[in-house]
Amino acid sequence: MKHANISIFVPHNGCPNQCSFCNQKVVTGQERQPNPEDVRNAVEAARESLGRKSLDAEIAFFGGSFTAIDRRTMVAFLEAAAPYVQDGTVRGIRVSTRPDAVDQEILSLLKHYGVTAIELGAQSMDDNVLKLNRRGHTAKDVSLASELIRKADISLGLQMMTGLYGDTTKGSIDTARKLAALHPDTMRIYPTVTLKGTDLERLYDNGEYHPPSLEETVELCAELLHFFETQGIRVIRLGLHSTPDLDRNRVAGPWHPAFGELCQSRLFVKKLLESLKTNQAALGESITVFVSSQDISRAIGQKKENLRILEKNGYRVKFVAHPQISQGSFSFYNDQEKR
Repeated sequence: MKHANISIFVPHNGCPNQCSFCNQKVVTGQERQPNPEDVRNAVEAARESLGRKSLDAEIAFFGGSFTAIDRRTMVAFLEAAAPYVQDGTVRGIRVSTRPDAVDQEILSLLKHYGVTAIELGAQSMDDNVLKLNRRGHTAKDVSLASELIRKADISLGLQMMTGLYGDTTKGSIDTARKLAALHPDTMRIYPTVTLKGTDLERLYDNGEYHPPSLEETVELCAELLHFFETQGIRVIRLGLHSTPDLDRNRVAGPWHPAFGELCQSRLFVKKLLESLKTNQAALGESITVFVSSQDISRAIGQKKENLRILEKNGYRVKFVAHPQISQGSFSFYNDQEKR
């Protein structure tokens, strides 16, 4: 069975302040706050659509700071979700929250109701960047909360943003290294997008904020993706989901509807180029590269971008799907010598 989240969005619920970049109603495409009945309806709808009594899924509360919302409301959500964990319909509950809204007492409560994963919106590990963007927490809060979550034997997910006001490429790389040192199970990477109605829009309009280009961001996030791979940390999301509200309210920033695929494709061609050079593949000759059928699109790149990159480096490449090549791998040979 394919894993999925049954997502319940609680836009901006529990957040004590307004971050410079944040407009959760736009990001989630939802304005109305949910109620416990919505939780039950979402699970039953997922079960009906998939035709299964049990689902390889987690009920996921996203979009706000779950552990900072009104306690009675939070418990009501958990009580609506918990029976589906107890009877095996789903395998757990996932919540996202702020690093400064986690303590031992709240973790005990979450475990009691079957919470299996907590994602912290770290965004940066630079206190100056956090302050400039009005996050209201510190890098130390991220470290302390991460330690508590891991000690509670709850899966730890961390989220970071690139291109924040006051941040740099080097700063994002430093943040990634510091987050990896906290040993999360999963990561999400979100490039900053300037939205209407945010403080970041004002900074952008005043010329105080200059968002990085899409090309710069793809290059950076491909590097971050590779780094987390080398650390054994799974990146489960790259870029914001595309929604009609996001399209209408996006002012500036490196957004693309297939941003994750762009980054994966860039990383693929980087690895291939390195291998071609290491193995002294012949420049100018036709080279056949065998890839998994699942990687053909990623290998070629959007609008054949990877073929152009390879050609610019002196390689004439043809990609061919091969049943014995696993996803993410490749092999190649040219006309003169099998590699």
